[in-house]
This record gives sequence, C-alpha cells and structure tokens, in this order.
Amino acid sequence: MVVLAIIPNIKEKKMQGKDTTNSTFNQLFKPIFSRDFRKLLRKLEVDKYVKKLTAFKFIILMVFAQVGRLTCLREISGSLCNKSFSKSIGLKSISFFQLSRKLRSLMLETVESLFQDLVRQVGIETGFEPIRQKLGRLFLIDSSTISLCLTRYRWVSFRKTKSGIKIHLRLRLFKQGVLPDATVITTAKQADKTQMDELVVEEKDAFNIFDRAYVDYKKFDAYCERGILFASRLKKNALVEKIEELPVTPGSVIQKDCLVILGKDGSTKMNHPLRYIATEDTEGNPVTIITNNFKLPAKEIAEIYRYRWQIEIFFKWIKQHLHVKHFYGLSQQAVEMQIYIALIAYCLLKLLKLKTGYQGPLLKIQRLLKTCLYE
Repeated sequence: MVVLAIIPNIKEKKMQGKDTTNSTFNQLFKPIFSRDFRKLLRKLEVDKYVKKLTAFKFIILMVFAQVGRLTCLREISGSLCNKSFSKSIGLKSISFFQLSRKLRSLMLETVESLFQDLVRQVGIETGFEPIRQKLGRLFLIDSSTISLCLTRYRWVSFRKTKSGIKIHLRLRLFKQGVLPDATVITTAKQADKTQMDELVVEEKDAFNIFDRAYVDYKKFDAYCERGILFASRLKKNALVEKIEELPVTPGSVIQKDCLVILGKDGSTKMNHPLRYIATEDTEGNPVTIITNNFKLPAKEIAEIYRYRWQIEIFFKWIKQHLHVKHFYGLSQQAVEMQIYIALIAYCLLKLLKLKTGYQGPLLKIQRLLKTCLYE
C-alpha cells in the first residue's frame, strides 16, 4: 500500500491537495495540521533552521511512542525501520541523540498550544454537549503525583528517598465522556490548593468540582464574591457553625442539607455562608459536600459530585496506557514535554473515535492502531 507523507513543509505544500489516501495514520494525525497551529509555528520560527526533524515530525514520533508505549528514545528511533511508518512520516531515520536534543530544545509553548488547539477541535466536533442541559458545564479538578528516582531527578526532590512531580489537571465532563481541559505541572511538594486559581473556571455556567485537598476558606470567600460555583468534600476536622436547616426528603440518600459558616472566629472564619450536604457514596460510606450552589437540589449536587471519580479514572488510564509513569528525558523540559505529548495523544484518540463514530472504549482504538495504522 502506498501511503503519502502528510508532513506539511514548504516543499510539500503542493502535494497536500493530491493526498488521496485515507489511512488510519492520516486520520489520526490530521488534526495536528490545523491552520492555527501552523500559524503559531511560523510566528515562533520553531523550524527556521531545522532541515530534518521538524516540530510536526517530532510530535508525530512522540505521540506514536506514547500510543505504542515505546520504552526509550532508542526504541522510538528504531520504529523508523518500519517502511510504512517511515514513508508516512517522511523521515527515513533519526538518531536517539537527535530526539534527545529536540526533547530538550523544542519550546514548551509549542506543545501547550497544540494541546489547547486539539481541545478546541474536540469542542467543535461535539459541541461539548452537557450530560444534562440543566447541569451546565462541569469541570473536575484534581492532581496526581508521579514518583521519580531521586538520583536521576534531583531537581524535583520530594522526600529523602525519592523525587516526584505533580500533575494538576482540569477535566471537562460532557455527554461523550471526559477531556483534559487545562494542566499545571509542579513539584510533588506543591499543595493542591496553591494551583486552584489556575484551574478554576470563572464563567457563570461553570460548576467546579474538587476534593478536600482544595479546601481553602479564603479562596472560597473570594469565589463566592466573584460568583464562581464550586463543590468540594469537607475535611473531618472542619469547624462548622450551622445557620439554617433545609428540608430533606424522607428516605432520600441526603441525610442533611443546611446552611453553615466554616472556620474559627477571629482567624479562619468565612464571611459567606455555604451549603452543607451530608450523603453517602455508592458503597454506603458517609460523604460531606460543601458548595456555594444554592439552586440545584441536594440530591442533584450529590450525583454531580460522584462524577469526580472520572478524573481518578483518567489519571489511571493515561499512566497505564500512555506511558506517563516513565520518561524519555531527565530534564524538567523533557518531563513536561512528555506529559503534554501524552495529553495530545489522548485528544487525538478522542477525535479519531468521534470522527469514525466508534462507540466502544478508547483503549480498543489504541490497540487497533497497532495492527491497522496504515490501512
């Protein structure tokens, strides 16, 4: 089978209109070559002095490595021995030294912008249709720590015996599933709540859902003043002053619904009242939710909060299936680059699933790619 290269450089622009192949490879990587992303590359002059390993080719190689769970740069370099892959990418060979240099030198802004562009494309494809119209836009916020070897990653020393990074993530929840919407990468020492302002969505129809690691009374007051809706678990040792008891339907999963003030007099006490909802999870364990959403029924808020587990599932998925636990480089630039490449790979798989109308799990698409990438 003849597969035309889809890497758009100056010499190949005339070929773009002649590309008649519709291989899985082309369908998977086509969203990368959007007009906005090309414009950014020209503006940043990313490939001004590059002759061989352009930004497009490098990103395709790295996404291919993430999806195929390749273990090291030598294995990525060796993947070009596959003639179909080499012809599709328009690259006969590349050394692992060149890959390592590119991993360290390519501007992080490049992959950050591509990630945001792909999120935008998913939005166009789906309209981000909400799970239920009245719920508005739901955003799940959480973090996940990745432990690293202390002797190799001293720049992120975490404890006496190990290093670590933390991925702070905002996940968009909609009818067709979940999608990473924004991320902040820090050392593992950084507390979750220090990144809240970077991830919380301020629009009026947005509802931010996070765990008790994000409890911060000062920030909660600020969000109430600015009309930012949120819901969180409440810590067990929280000081709670009840103001008003709200009616609860007998026999409901909601055990208590009331207005409260959180914090200690003279130090941490909040200025704004919040809603205190006591319920239980699917296994019958008690759950206490605190929120400034006074419009939705308590049962509805409890159901919404259960969606928060989707972000835990997402973290587990990318660690297991997109090779995010092991990194190809040792520098901060290389580590952050690979995390963004993994998120880009997820978005590309999501777009392929949406455009082909496939209804099965995303993992099956990833597995099928290994056998029918050029078909």
